[in-house]
Amino acid sequence: MTILVVDDEQDVESLFRQRFRREVKDGKIELTFAFTGAAALEAFEARGADGFDFILVDLNMPDANGLDLLKEFKARSAGQVFIVTGFGDSENQKKAHAAGCDCYLTKPVDFEDLRQRFGVSE
Repeated sequence: MTILVVDDEQDVESLFRQRFRREVKDGKIELTFAFTGAAALEAFEARGADGFDFILVDLNMPDANGLDLLKEFKARSAGQVFIVTGFGDSENQKKAHAAGCDCYLTKPVDFEDLRQRFGVSE
């Protein structure tokens, strides 16, 4: 399973690698990280439309709008795209779902819930 995590906070990489260390070690999950919108689109292009099973996109980043990235990924037939945000307001949630969001998650991320959504157990 391939997962792209898009977030401007670089500490998410160590957090995700720690939380999914067994799955990564066992080859069940491959994690890719992008810290800008441009890097996310580059990673997506490099892998192709079916290159990632899941894409997790931060809603608010200095250089990119998560909703715009969501729309771009969905327009290119991406796998499941999740919005991840520290702001769980209903207006953004409605916009995200209208744009094709498969799941709207609030920070801090509930990794047990995420494991279930990914179909992996600890």
